[in-house]
Amino acid sequence: MKRQIVVLMVGLSSIGLAASAQADTLAKIKSSGSVTMGVRESSGALSYTTGEGKFAGFHVEICERVLGDIQKQLGSSKLLIKYQPVTSQNRILLVQNGTVDIECGSTTNNATRQKDVAFAVTTYVEEVRIAVKANSGITSINQLNGKKVATTTGTTSVQHLRKHERATGVNFEEVFGKDHADSFLLLESGRADAFVMDGSILAGNIANAKNPGDFRIVGEVLSVEPIAIMLRKDDPNFKKAVDDSIKKMMKDGTLAKLWNKWFELPIPPRNVKVGLALSESTKNAWANPNDKPMEDYAKK
Repeated sequence: MKRQIVVLMVGLSSIGLAASAQADTLAKIKSSGSVTMGVRESSGALSYTTGEGKFAGFHVEICERVLGDIQKQLGSSKLLIKYQPVTSQNRILLVQNGTVDIECGSTTNNATRQKDVAFAVTTYVEEVRIAVKANSGITSINQLNGKKVATTTGTTSVQHLRKHERATGVNFEEVFGKDHADSFLLLESGRADAFVMDGSILAGNIANAKNPGDFRIVGEVLSVEPIAIMLRKDDPNFKKAVDDSIKKMMKDGTLAKLWNKWFELPIPPRNVKVGLALSESTKNAWANPNDKPMEDYAKK
């Protein structure tokens, strides 16, 4: 029988918060016939909303394909995918407490987070950068002295900026957006002089701006971070199923095709290109699948 995947957008009010994480996600999916995918509303081309409760992006499609493989593995004729928007602030908690089964956004795999959650093999190696208005004259970290720098609540980007060797003696004011779109709006509206975030997120928000040419990504690379799909901790069977599916896509060229689709071709809803080439770091992560934390990527 041809397998079917049904999709559904759900809110926290309709599903409630699970009292505790499920010990066996595969068993939960098989018994319920459903799975809840955590998605982001403005994480560039990785995970974003196209409106009316619909979501798209590189990580969203990877997860949909992973869940299709899991559906086949479980022998289920139908799988209901519930799309649950998450934020930088609540994403880890919602994975921990069982509200979200698989988080498909833009989460950095680091040693601190590995204490609370698990990560699939790395699907994207990110560079944290700075976005500014093109006419600002800002081209480097040391020009942020006395400026307002936007970032998103619950992220680590400004921490990396402060730790960068070229930020020594640079004093700036942090302003926070509740999500990446809100942070970009701070820059767009002039309430911030710069927006520090993952390069893909910056590129995606610039591509969807009213006037993309008004912005540019500048300055030094602040950090290199492995971005991965997030899972509940201590559920090795589910992690293996997710990893196996992703490794298959790495090997057969599917991930490369998805990258081209979401980062180098026009994407909905405005049919604009993000224009982000596949980096050597990401290619290497695909050639050597691993779930190493960010600390292992630190430059020596």
